[in-house]
Amino acid sequence: MKKYIAEMVGTMVLVLMGCGSAVFAANGLAGTVGSGVGTLGVAFAFGLSVVAMAYTIGGISGCHINPAITLGVYLSGRMSGKDAAGYMVFQVIGAIIGSAILFALVSTGGSGGVTTTGANGFTPGETLQAFIAEAVFTFIFVLVVLGTTDEKKGAGNFAGLAIGLTLVLVHIVCIPITGTSVNPARSIGPALFQGGEALSQLWLFIVAPLVGAAVSALTWNCFADKK
Repeated sequence: MKKYIAEMVGTMVLVLMGCGSAVFAANGLAGTVGSGVGTLGVAFAFGLSVVAMAYTIGGISGCHINPAITLGVYLSGRMSGKDAAGYMVFQVIGAIIGSAILFALVSTGGSGGVTTTGANGFTPGETLQAFIAEAVFTFIFVLVVLGTTDEKKGAGNFAGLAIGLTLVLVHIVCIPITGTSVNPARSIGPALFQGGEALSQLWLFIVAPLVGAAVSALTWNCFADKK
């Protein structure tokens, strides 16, 4: 159970800090210092959240905090189906908790951002572009996770840093397209509180990352030493 709780807490932190940066810091608040952190700042908020959690709960659960990563790890033969299902359930719970905290903060004061929950979304009529982006960037992200955490070929203690920086890179490119998900749990939590169009588009932010993760696992299985 400890590893499930760790995944819940880690995902909560990711959503709270990453989506929180988009809600409160992206454009800045009236009367505060600076004009906001912009796309680059939001990208680093997500990436640094992963780095922080990787070195906090990595030794407990492996710090997936993302159902797409969990699927990739499962398909690469590194965990059981039972654990994979448990991880995903608690990741979604963590994302909902993080979103609930953001909702409470927004409801009790100003936010100043273009989004009130950090929900993902895409322009109507550009569904294919959004699907391709989410699938491809998840493929890249999960491939880095599988590679850097491999027992024989991995990056050891530097894996968390490499994974976090990769997430930064992914966000820099993908934020203008979908707001960047590459993580179904990260999308589910904010969409539940946003409602409306965010909920109607949620299917894409679940399906596309899982497709990308599955292809990534198949690719890594070709690279991995099975001896």
